[in-house]
Amino acid sequence: MESFDITQGKPLAARIRPQTLNEVVGQEHLVGVDKPLRVAVEKKHKFSFILWGPPGTGKTTIARIYARALEAELFELSAVSAGKDDIRKIIENKYPNNTAVAENRVKPERSKVLFLDEIHRFNKGQQDFLLPYVESGELTLIGATTENPSFEIIAPLLSRCRVFVLEPLSEEALRAIVKNTKMKVKKDAFEWLLGYASGDARKALGMMEGAQSLYGEVTIESLNKALESPHLRYDKKGEEHYDTISAFIKSMRASQADAALYYLARMVEAGEDPLFIARRMVVFASEDVGLAQPTALVVANAVFRACETIGYPECAINLAHGVAYLAQAKKDRSAYDALRAAQADIHSYGNLPIPKKIRNPETKLMKELGYGEGYEKYPSTPLGASEPESYLPEKLKKKKYLK
Repeated sequence: MESFDITQGKPLAARIRPQTLNEVVGQEHLVGVDKPLRVAVEKKHKFSFILWGPPGTGKTTIARIYARALEAELFELSAVSAGKDDIRKIIENKYPNNTAVAENRVKPERSKVLFLDEIHRFNKGQQDFLLPYVESGELTLIGATTENPSFEIIAPLLSRCRVFVLEPLSEEALRAIVKNTKMKVKKDAFEWLLGYASGDARKALGMMEGAQSLYGEVTIESLNKALESPHLRYDKKGEEHYDTISAFIKSMRASQADAALYYLARMVEAGEDPLFIARRMVVFASEDVGLAQPTALVVANAVFRACETIGYPECAINLAHGVAYLAQAKKDRSAYDALRAAQADIHSYGNLPIPKKIRNPETKLMKELGYGEGYEKYPSTPLGASEPESYLPEKLKKKKYLK
């Protein structure tokens, strides 16, 4: 990897981008030894897949390494600006030799890999248009998204792609990436940078480069100045998008309706997808308001439906109505915490045997084996018992998830 040189033309993140899986830092569950993407690269398995994860976690890097391993012709498009015509040109070998393509455009008989960034921005019609080319293998699709593919990708296309989930980079991984730049960063600035980046390598590298280029050094002071500088360019569809939605959710969580409405207004004025905002509100209604005010989920779903049917500009009023309600609602995360605790036990113990008493005796043999024996549809607590008999697996009998 190259060391940092402010005189070089490419952004720092592009200059130190890994060229092989051995250089990739983080995402060990995907690119580590015997993990799925490493096996795919090493054995040159050709298949379409979706990379789902937050910004700056390696989606573009992995796509390029995979295409290089297949010795394929790589086409890189952003779903924000691309459309059906771009796909058609790729299929018909009429796509212009831009920088992203020219690097791999050598032999016309090479297979075609399409890396479609922000694939969730493609509408249903555009995704439908992709489908036959992916199904026939004429295009190997690598979609990158920061949104849940289950909601954003049409079922027929999703069924033809594997989904790999990328995690925010750990502090250890970010530390290794920052050290790879060979830039001089003071220890306190280093720690500040790790906290600010929140698992996003591109954000960390961009901040470092901005501080160095504008002020000649990377210190806490220069990083803060660079953060406020209008000359420092950010990925508005990455950092701004996530910082604002984070502030929005945290303001509602703190019951600060004014702050939540302010961040809502920022997103509305920036043209943020109203369904993206409404979807976060539906999640918030169960995760944070939960049992304290169950009607919150009804309100949030109604707001989502209003955004679907009305759209901008009027649905901004529906969003404001919902935000004011959710921010002022009482909060209770017990159902959310209970789910996460139960999931942790599943990961720890696997699928523990279900008590025979609550298994369904569908056959004579199952009945003879004791399935359903002693089960009462509406059980009563025996006299003197402190609580009903637990239906949890034996190993978890005393477990209390909902507190």
